[in-house]
Amino acid sequence: MSKIEYRTLNDLAYDRIREGLMAASFHPGQVLVIRTLAESYGISTTPVREALQRLVAERLLVLLPNRSIAVPGLEAAKYAEIARIRCELEGLAAELATPRLGKPALRKLAKLVSDMDASLERRDHDAYRRENQAFHFAIYSECGSPRLFQLIQDLWSETGPYMKELFGAPAYEPKANEAHQALLRALDRREPKTARASVIADLTVAGGFLIPHLEALEASRDGKAKTST
Repeated sequence: MSKIEYRTLNDLAYDRIREGLMAASFHPGQVLVIRTLAESYGISTTPVREALQRLVAERLLVLLPNRSIAVPGLEAAKYAEIARIRCELEGLAAELATPRLGKPALRKLAKLVSDMDASLERRDHDAYRRENQAFHFAIYSECGSPRLFQLIQDLWSETGPYMKELFGAPAYEPKANEAHQALLRALDRREPKTARASVIADLTVAGGFLIPHLEALEASRDGKAKTST
């Protein structure tokens, strides 16, 4: 195998794992098994191992004392900190993208909002998460700043696994698509500031449900740990 081919496989493994983090394909605290990942991607274990080490260096994964590599566990304070940063960056990206989105892009976004409604109706939360990411990234990718979009993707890689817990707060579901509908209206009317506010509202509403849920999970986990000692 040539060096170029090897690097391509390394990058493939890195991209697939990172995409899995963004899409909530992995659970918080999940140990990632190199052989299992390699088989699912159809490649050897070496590129997967090196991709995992790269993600550990980027603090998207953690190295456990037994040398296993895992998705970081749930931390309410960490999520709250990242959510505040996401509000600023994603709000800016939406504001910048508003005058750049043409009618075909707006039709695509409207279809995704409709798809999210349908997914929520049938309680298909995995489909909703995929459509939610596609909706947001279709907007942010048009912001005209590749560096800004990259920063947003980095933060999604950190918070993606937390999205597995979002629907653990049942009251969130009826609210899940409201800010998307408001954002779509702002984009259609070419209102950059309103688009920015709608993105911030979306993240704030989600955080308002998710952070207390994470705090409750942490308290339960800590209580069990004390009981077992």
